[in-house]
Amino acid sequence: MKKNVLFSLLLLSASFSTKAQMDDNFYQPKKEMKLLAFKNIENINFPVEHDTITAVILKPESHTIKKTIVFFHGAAGNISTYQYITKPLVTDGFQVVMVDVRGYGKSTGKPTHLNVAEDGQKIFDYLLNRKDIVNTKIYLYGASLGSQIATHLAKENKAKISGLILDGGMSSFTDIAIRFKPEMKAIIEKYVVSPYSAKEDVKSLSGIPKLFIYGRGDSTVPFEQGQLIFKNAPEPKAFFEYSGDHLQAMVIEPVQTLKAIEKL
Repeated sequence: MKKNVLFSLLLLSASFSTKAQMDDNFYQPKKEMKLLAFKNIENINFPVEHDTITAVILKPESHTIKKTIVFFHGAAGNISTYQYITKPLVTDGFQVVMVDVRGYGKSTGKPTHLNVAEDGQKIFDYLLNRKDIVNTKIYLYGASLGSQIATHLAKENKAKISGLILDGGMSSFTDIAIRFKPEMKAIIEKYVVSPYSAKEDVKSLSGIPKLFIYGRGDSTVPFEQGQLIFKNAPEPKAFFEYSGDHLQAMVIEPVQTLKAIEKL
């Protein structure tokens, strides 16, 4: 999620008369896709209402599958934008499912906080019906904005997952809006509603291994938001800190990042 995108779109005013999620301010889908740099790709088309959600299942080339990671990406771009994060995982032997929610990449429709949550559950249920996934340990991975749906799904499916990974995740939709427009804090708290939030949903994840990955120099999501989610999270949990900007752990410290994920 890019700072300039959020800053320009989160210019709220007191003219709003009713509470709303302000969904359009958070989702910045891109249809144009880069070439996916994977050899073993299975494309999934998943119907929801009048739309279609797309995903890819990426299998490692020569390793026994360690775990399955269901990856939810950030606000801007599409799955191809974030493959630099998942490529090292697949190379290391993880099976990765990358999801484009409504409006992103080849998916149709328009994303909202509510349909992202509902669709995420439907996709997760579909994946559990696949032998190549249900017979592995399943981890949910939320990057940036994807942290909200990943944590919410973890809360709703505690008995079905083996862990949760948050990478540069915001504490809530409301909190990130305030981060970019602090002088309008009172208005934002009144009108920007978080129907679910990582900082609250994580409280219910007792007994589930959790990894929090945050850059000390993150210019998009404040480091303190990661600390807040970590503080709210019950054990077991781990915090991996690196010196870098937003979602750059796999670029700056790939070996240590993979080690932290493997420990889950």
